[in-house]
Amino acid sequence: MFSLSQLLFFLLALRFREAEKLMMFTLEIYKKDARKKAGERLVGKYDYDRKDNDAMEREIESLYPTYRAADGYRFEIHETYVTKTNLVGGKEFTERYDTPYCCSPSSETYWSS
Repeated sequence: MFSLSQLLFFLLALRFREAEKLMMFTLEIYKKDARKKAGERLVGKYDYDRKDNDAMEREIESLYPTYRAADGYRFEIHETYVTKTNLVGGKEFTERYDTPYCCSPSSETYWSS
């Protein structure tokens, strides 16, 4: 079977792997555009797996030469999945941050038809 040291090593490796779980972030890139009512348009929406918000900030810094603020670009970072409460059952569930209100079980609109 396994020796005690091998088992201990396995448990420590498992705990270390759990501590380094990656978070999902979504990066939205906008550019100023006077033709739009909001004054800007969505250039792109990209999903990333990173350890924390600081890692995501470093990712954005690498994009600055391509999408410069002087050219009218701006970034938004969102956690991709948010936890909400089901309106009818009261249970918590996870959904994307950009789920339309009418499609979310946490809204009254979803349950009325």
